Amino acid sequence: MAGKNEFVEYLLDLLADFGPVEAKAMFGGYGIYKQNRMFAIVIDDTLYLKTDEKTNAGFEARGLKPFTYQRKNRGISLSYHQAPEEALEDSRAMRTWAEKAYAAALRASPQKRKRMS
Repeated sequence: MAGKNEFVEYLLDLLADFGPVEAKAMFGGYGIYKQNRMFAIVIDDTLYLKTDEKTNAGFEARGLKPFTYQRKNRGISLSYHQAPEEALEDSRAMRTWAEKAYAAALRASPQKRKRMS
């Protein structure tokens, strides 16, 4: 896809062992997808991974900040947390964290799971 930035290309290479993934441009950043399920976002060259009630504590215990943005003078937080540094440096670490994020994305979409079974 033309126009992707170098950081996104690097992430796609790092995620190669995780399986086929793709990046799609969205609201000033990129969504990272596996099997049409978004499990990560890239905003301002920062990778955020999908989280939920099962995985939030692990991210927060490591001081990994949630993705937030301002809307009507209020901070809005999404269910995505910053990826740990080691995931950005090692494909095995990235795979481990990507698997957690993808599992959270699957849990967030029960209606899609039903269709598959």
